[in-house]
Amino acid sequence: MPARWGKIADVLAQWLHTVPPLVVYVVVGLVVGIESVGIPVPGEIVLVAAALMASHHDGVSPLVVGISASAGAIIGDSVGYALGKRFGPRVFAWAGEKFPRHFAPAKVDRARGVFERFGAWAVFFGRFVALLRILSGPLAATMGMHYGKFLLANAAGGIAWAGGTTAAVYFVGEAAEHYLAEFSWVALVVVLVAVVAFSVRARLRRSHR
Repeated sequence: MPARWGKIADVLAQWLHTVPPLVVYVVVGLVVGIESVGIPVPGEIVLVAAALMASHHDGVSPLVVGISASAGAIIGDSVGYALGKRFGPRVFAWAGEKFPRHFAPAKVDRARGVFERFGAWAVFFGRFVALLRILSGPLAATMGMHYGKFLLANAAGGIAWAGGTTAAVYFVGEAAEHYLAEFSWVALVVVLVAVVAFSVRARLRRSHR
């Protein structure tokens, strides 16, 4: 390993280990929660980054990362549901003005069609799709879905998405550290950059459809 990369890896390792685990959990919960309310922030990217950190940071628990993301998803979607219930279509009109790339009428109509066809299943599986993850709460409310039914599907989907993503990324990080021990921190940077680039590219593609 070149000396320059070795120094960068050492600096990154020291920095990651100075981040208090509580901060990681709070950031994951907040960002996922804000995204679930209906604000297009990179919740999935933050969750992936936290799970990777857990695989290389003794103090960060992947279990608590998953719980934090699950709680953020459930609470955020419930807030989004309440906003949709209270303000109805005006929520989408406001969101279309503030975030036209994510809440264009065609995209909202497409998501509404999915909800009309699949109901609670759209809430559950929508957690795995960026557009539906953002629109889930307000759409379910404006379409008259009972909150109890929504909450059950929302909680199941949030736990499956957060827990599954955390576990998958964590064990990939553990495997990378096992097989690339000498380059583990450089590998972490490469994997994280690749994941972020892929996620951003996918979001851009979806926004232009």
